[in-house]
Amino acid sequence: MQSFYTLFALIIGLIVPLQAAVNNQLKAVIGGSTPLAALVSFAVGMITLILMSLITGQKFSGLLALPKAEPWMLLGGIMGAMFVFGTTLIAPKLGAASMMALIIGGQVIASLLFDKFGWLGLPLREISWPRLLGAALIVVGVLLVNFGNQWINKST
Repeated sequence: MQSFYTLFALIIGLIVPLQAAVNNQLKAVIGGSTPLAALVSFAVGMITLILMSLITGQKFSGLLALPKAEPWMLLGGIMGAMFVFGTTLIAPKLGAASMMALIIGGQVIASLLFDKFGWLGLPLREISWPRLLGAALIVVGVLLVNFGNQWINKST
């Protein structure tokens, strides 16, 4: 099962730049509005999730407990909207590779902190030297993807 989750995570990573490019094309069709393109993307996503819930037999009655949720627990929707809006806005400005490198760099840094401190109920995981080295290499990769050409052009 672990290999399934690993493959699924890789597939999600492969889809993010595709999603940004698709949403950017949608934005052009609907008059250049990034928020409206993100809105359409979320609406289609909501329909997809409703269908997935029906197909997998989820009990919608669980949603009746939603008023018991703390307001901060609903921030995931805002964060998701900002992600879709942001990638739709940024991909044509920075390019898919630069955008993704920066997103991945930010994710790795935040993830190490979540592992180290177990924030929001996530299990504690040790930040070992190999993990820190991996994170440092990702940061170096982010810098090379975003600034490597500038550095090479300055030195020649």
